Amino acid sequence: MSVIGETVLHVIDGGVATITMNRPDAGNALLPEQRDAMIDLLGAASNDAAVRAVALRAQGRHFCTGADVGSIRDASGGDPKVGDGMRRIQAGAQRLIAAVLDCAKPVVAVVQGPAAGLGAHLAFACDLVVAADTAYFLEPFLLRGLVVDAGGAYLLPRLIGLQRAKELAFLGDKLSAADAKDLGLVNRVVPTDDLADVASELLERLAAAPTSALALTKQLFNRSLDGDRAAAFVAEAMAQELQSHSHDAKEGVTAFVERRSPDYLGY
Repeated sequence: MSVIGETVLHVIDGGVATITMNRPDAGNALLPEQRDAMIDLLGAASNDAAVRAVALRAQGRHFCTGADVGSIRDASGGDPKVGDGMRRIQAGAQRLIAAVLDCAKPVVAVVQGPAAGLGAHLAFACDLVVAADTAYFLEPFLLRGLVVDAGGAYLLPRLIGLQRAKELAFLGDKLSAADAKDLGLVNRVVPTDDLADVASELLERLAAAPTSALALTKQLFNRSLDGDRAAAFVAEAMAQELQSHSHDAKEGVTAFVERRSPDYLGY
């Protein structure tokens, strides 16, 4: 296991890269250097053939309570200039969310506790979300007199629809893991004691899957909501063409014909 400034833990095992937020005493509120380390690790996972799935986890009681408010206040000190806040968000929280969405490997959020603001959006940006039954999600921005950020206005309407997204953002009510699952924000809700085992089983399945096919499918799904049907159909055909030349596509068809389990290598 490697440690990035002690606030981010990183290990690769069995094809799974696990990135763990490690500021439990601060509710895993993200510092700028911690956020940047996670962005770098997600980028590295995309380009590492040994990594076939990514897990986002956290130490302690909280998953992530958002960006560290103290670091934001310190960064905004002095004589502020027009655009400073915009640049800070674009280079910070939005870049982290984009790193999850753009990661070429499936990313699974393992949410053991409260996830608020940036922390909630970090989970929602993941491809799959497994949550403990005691976890909850919170959109606290308007409660603090702020506008939703960290990609929330992009993610939430696409995931749950406009009216539901407005309700979460406008009212700032806690959303239980069970209710989040009903809305489609969470894939599985399990007892806390079972969380690690359920997440590990899911990650093992993803790590054994045809990685390049997963990457192309993830890209198609993520882009489908931003374009028209014609563009989506062209992208789908191109992805199918690319994947057809892969080892795993040939192995999948051969295994089907031979009535055996496929042995995917990830390329």
